[in-house]
Amino acid sequence: MTTTQTVRVNGEEQAVAADASLLDLVRTMTGHELRADGSRADGGRLGVAAAVGGTVVPRGRWGAQALAAGDEVEIVTAVQGG
Repeated sequence: MTTTQTVRVNGEEQAVAADASLLDLVRTMTGHELRADGSRADGGRLGVAAAVGGTVVPRGRWGAQALAAGDEVEIVTAVQGG
């Protein structure tokens, strides 16, 4: 039984658990503890959008979005400035 799989995150290969969701990946990539609805556990603003296979996944669905080997994932963080 395979315990990890490989997905591409922002163009780079990343090993994730075989049962990983998009929420799990965003937690790992941002370093923030997240609630099931994708909001930060500490109440702060996350400022992140995520897409799988070119389709934006609403934050409230990150936990239900299972990742599969070979998925192309984009995680974008908002930055202040101009």
